[in-house]
Parts: sequence; structure tokens; C-alpha cells
Amino acid sequence: MAEDIILKPKTITKPKLERPKLYKVILVNDDYTPREFVIMVLKAVFRMSEETGYRVMLTAHRLGTSVVVVCARDIAETKSKEAMDLAKEAGFPLMFTTEPEE
Repeated sequence: MAEDIILKPKTITKPKLERPKLYKVILVNDDYTPREFVIMVLKAVFRMSEETGYRVMLTAHRLGTSVVVVCARDIAETKSKEAMDLAKEAGFPLMFTTEPEE
């Protein structure tokens, strides 16, 4: 007289992983930092080619700001700080900001 055992399938709930928010690193134009220095920083910190660095620098020069890269928040903040530290050491007020991508 075995009792009827009802087996229910186990429901496995996978936590929905949200993609981390991406952040933009923005180059802010100033009237003091030489163009060549800006390009050198873009090449050194953001691994840009000479041509890409020149285009990003020129966009910031013309429009006031230019998006350098879009990446994870910690990387964006680290690179931004690294770039500004290089500028500070060289005595330039070069500025980078980070903000969430819409």
C-alpha cells in the first residue's frame, strides 16, 4: 500500500543579471593644454592611434567636449584619473569627466 508520490518539477529561477551601466569618459577643452600633449595622453592612457587622438582632441577643441571612450564605470574613472594625473604632473589643467551613458 505505497502512497502515491507526486513529483513536482523543480523550478530553477535564474537571477536576471543586468548589464553594468556604461560610462562615458569626456575630454573637456581648455585654452592652456597644448594639442600635442592632449594627443599624447589619449594615446598613452586610452590606447588611441595618432589619428584618432587628433580627431578626439579637435572635436573637444571645436565643441568644448568630446567623448573619449565608453566603458564600465571603474575603468572609466580609473582612466580619467590616470589622464588627469599625467596632465597635473606636466603642469597642465587638462580635464576629463565621467558620466553614465543614457
